[in-house]
Amino acid sequence: MTANGPHDGPRDGLHAGLKNRHLSMIAIGGVIGAGLFVGSSTGIATAGPGILLSYALVGTLVVLVMRMLGEMSAANPTSGSFSAHADRALGRWAGFSIGWLYWFFWVVVLAVEATAGATILEGWIPAVPQWGWALIVMTVLTATNLVSVGSYGEFEFWFAGIKVVAIGAFIVVGLLAVLGVLPGADTDQASFSNLTGHGGFLPHGPGTILTGVLLVVFSFMGSEIATLAAGESEDPQRAVTKSTNSIIWRIGVFYLGSILIVVSLVPWNDPSIKEKGSYVAALDSLGIAHAGQIMNVIVLTSVLSCLNSGLYTASRMAFSLGQRGDAPKAFARTTARGVPLAAIVASVVFGFVAVFFNYRFPDSVFLFLVNSSGAVALFVWLVICFSQLRMRKIIQAEAPEKLVVKMWLYPYLTWATAGLIVFVLGYMLTDTEGESSGRTTVLLSLLVAAAVVAVAVVKQKVTDGRTAPVAAEPADKVSVG
Repeated sequence: MTANGPHDGPRDGLHAGLKNRHLSMIAIGGVIGAGLFVGSSTGIATAGPGILLSYALVGTLVVLVMRMLGEMSAANPTSGSFSAHADRALGRWAGFSIGWLYWFFWVVVLAVEATAGATILEGWIPAVPQWGWALIVMTVLTATNLVSVGSYGEFEFWFAGIKVVAIGAFIVVGLLAVLGVLPGADTDQASFSNLTGHGGFLPHGPGTILTGVLLVVFSFMGSEIATLAAGESEDPQRAVTKSTNSIIWRIGVFYLGSILIVVSLVPWNDPSIKEKGSYVAALDSLGIAHAGQIMNVIVLTSVLSCLNSGLYTASRMAFSLGQRGDAPKAFARTTARGVPLAAIVASVVFGFVAVFFNYRFPDSVFLFLVNSSGAVALFVWLVICFSQLRMRKIIQAEAPEKLVVKMWLYPYLTWATAGLIVFVLGYMLTDTEGESSGRTTVLLSLLVAAAVVAVAVVKQKVTDGRTAPVAAEPADKVSVG
């Protein structure tokens, strides 16, 4: 049986503890972040119904990037995913750099999501302070990750399931309301005419499409988690292929479908969208009781899902870095249950530190952490593009039968995708409003990335110096003991 075949044993110390139903739900839930529920209201208020084009543009970008990642990961499923591919395709410096940047991104996300979840929980049970809820949430999800990969998969299966059911129900109820056939609901203002009836489809001009892109692009981060988790599944190649092939409908239904319903139920310029949030405003417009609390439950579920997956993802990337000698060796050690204990503990400790900074220094240290990790998603996607350009040739030369997933129109579409990502980064530099402006995010992220790359280059030179071959002695002086 091959190393990547179905039902084989532990891989690199990790166990194949994720079932097919776990992988399916991780793949589906990975594209539904809390940012969809929380952040979409700002995008709608900025771009109007045209925000649909922003979501479509970013969604297309994600589909293309995931196709490239799927090609590489189906050929070589690994817990390091794109970092391991970059290591081989572009050099050790690239794998080191993007791996640590990705780890940094997710441990900062842990703090952001823990705080968001704590805020909701404190509203329900104010007797426990917000920092207490953050501590409880982080501790519980750390414990589930420490038990086994199967427990992570089981928690994520139910978290993601709730998100999927909630959005599916929202789309069905909303569509019935727009069509005027939802019994007992107030559907007077629900109509597809809301897409063009309040200043047009692009009320603030076509330029807001790109502005909308900046607002929604980061809510898509997480679609790549399935390729990291595939290494701990029963049949990695099948899992990667399935998640890659289904990304189009997942983005089409959950993002474009639900946002279309929101802007059809409520005029984009209705003040309630910004005051209550887009989904709450849409439910309230139908006279659905307790809409706010319903959405709080769904948002909390999304936050817990993101925390759960964030801790898993950060720890597996740390594990992969440890395996390749780019992190402490302890990170690559696993328990009897196949859990990378040190990698999980290190990730959650940094997450706790970031939570502390959020409470003590929210406008200085924590703001720096958030801004300096903000553009990492785009950096990751760019590295995936350049890795795939090289890896296709390597796979074709060494094992062409492993190309079960292929990037469309290679290499032209790969180059076009890379160009679009660079364009988005460049456009972010024109955004100068606020402490978390696009320019600030890109510049600080580039600063941190440059520092990590510098460390990688120095480390590589030191390693090369230590492993340089010693000149052989003349044959007559060689001792044969």
